Amino acid sequence: MPGELPPEAVLKDLEKGSLAPFYLFFGKSGFRLEKVLARLREEFIPEAVRDFNLQVFYGGKGDSGERTGPGRIIDGASSLPFLAQERLIIVRRTEEFSAADLEHFIPYLERPMASTCLVFVSSKPDFRKKFYKKFKALGRAVNFKQLYDNQLVSWIRRTAAEMGLDMDPGACAYLRDVAGRRMRDLYSELEKLSLSYPDRKVGVDEIKEMATYSRIYTVFELMNAVSERNPGAALSVLDRYLEEEGKEGVFKVIGMLNRQIQLLWQVRAVIDGGGRSADVMKRLHLRNFQARELIPQSRRWEREDLEAAVGLIYETDGLLKSGAPARLVMENLVLSLCRGKRPQAAAL
Repeated sequence: MPGELPPEAVLKDLEKGSLAPFYLFFGKSGFRLEKVLARLREEFIPEAVRDFNLQVFYGGKGDSGERTGPGRIIDGASSLPFLAQERLIIVRRTEEFSAADLEHFIPYLERPMASTCLVFVSSKPDFRKKFYKKFKALGRAVNFKQLYDNQLVSWIRRTAAEMGLDMDPGACAYLRDVAGRRMRDLYSELEKLSLSYPDRKVGVDEIKEMATYSRIYTVFELMNAVSERNPGAALSVLDRYLEEEGKEGVFKVIGMLNRQIQLLWQVRAVIDGGGRSADVMKRLHLRNFQARELIPQSRRWEREDLEAAVGLIYETDGLLKSGAPARLVMENLVLSLCRGKRPQAAAL
C-alpha cells in the first residue's frame, strides 16, 4: 500500500514538471506546508497567467460567510487552463466539509483532469473516511511532520544553500542551538544571514556576529550563564530578555533550560564514566564547539543538582501556567538553578 509521501517528493515532482493531479497536504509543521504551497504557486503556474489559472477555495464558509460547495471546486478543477499548460487549485480547511460533501469529490479523484493539480489542505484529516483513504491508497497524502533535532541541521543547510549561503554543518548546528527549534525562526535568521553575508562562507563566527544584535542571542547568553552557575550574569540577561519578549517568551526559556539541563546531565554521565571530548561528541551527537562549552560547564553540577533542577523547571512550568507572576517566578528559578538550592514551590 503506497501510504504517505514526504514533502520533498512533491518538490521533486515540481522540479521535473510532473505533479500529480491531486494531493492531500496535512501535518503538524504548518511552516513547511506553507513553504511548499508557496513554491507550487510561484513555480507551477507562470506569473503572466497566474491570475487565470490559480484558484483558492475554503471548506465550510468563507470569510464572506458564503458556503463553497464541492460542485464549484470540481467545476474549476475540470476546466481547461487558460493560455497555459496547467491549472493549480488549492482547497484550504478541507476538514470543514461535511462527510456528504467529501463524498462528492470522490468521482473526480477517480477521473481527474490531467492538466489540473488539485491540492486539499486539512488540519484534521480523518483517514477512516473514504475521501481521505483515497489519498493514502494512491500515495498522494503528504505528511508535513515536525522535524526532529537531528534532522534540523540538514534542513538548515539545504535551506541555506537555496538562499545562496555556504554554511558548514557546525555553523548550522550552532544556529539551531541559538535560534531554537521553530522552523519559522530559523528561516528568519537564515534570511538575515543571506543579507549580511551574501558573498562569504558563513561559519560560527558570522552567526555570533549577527546574533549579538538579535534577540535569539539573549536566550543563548542565558543558557550559558545558568550552565556556568553565574547568578549575576543570568539575572541580568533574564531581565533584558523579559524586557524584549515579555511574558509570552518565558515558555521558550523553560523549554531551552530543560534541554540544557538534560544535556549537562548526559555530558556529566559520559565524563564520569571515563569518557573524553570525542566520546561526548560521538555519543550525544554534538559538534566540537558544543562539547568544548558543555564539558567544563557540566563539572559545575553534581548529580543531585541536576535532579533538583529538573524538578524546579517542572514546578516553574506549572506555576507559570497557573498564572503566577512571570518575572518573579523566572528570577527565582534562575537564582535557584545557579545557586544549587531547591526552595519549596510555594516560595516561588
